[in-house]
Amino acid sequence: MLNKSSLIKPDLNTKFRVDLDWWKSQDQNWRHALVTFMCPTHQALFAQSTDAQEMDLVNPETGEVTRGDGLIQTLVDHCAKQEGFITANAPLVDSVFKVFIVNHNQPLNAIELSERIGRPADTILRTIGGSRVYKGIRPV
Repeated sequence: MLNKSSLIKPDLNTKFRVDLDWWKSQDQNWRHALVTFMCPTHQALFAQSTDAQEMDLVNPETGEVTRGDGLIQTLVDHCAKQEGFITANAPLVDSVFKVFIVNHNQPLNAIELSERIGRPADTILRTIGGSRVYKGIRPV
């Protein structure tokens, strides 16, 4: 069965996001890729772990406690908030991916991504809008 989104050619206004479930199913090394985006302290902590480490996650607004993946939560709640998390000289796909982390994976189009990383929108679209999927970044 064909995926509906695979039949549509993305344009500058097409929204993208990270499809983490898709990425997990396609890449055995997805956790390692996330570790490389962590701050040095957390890289050392999570580098040896290959399995999801469930931990209590507390919603700062509601106080609700849930269980979730400690690596992902640490990346989002701590590492992504560090100065220099997104840098001008990083590879394009890494920069785009990091924008989604900082933005809590809210859908963005190539123009919006361009504004955040300072790269041309058409270059971003050619990279993430093609047939190859990088780090789970797919059209919504």
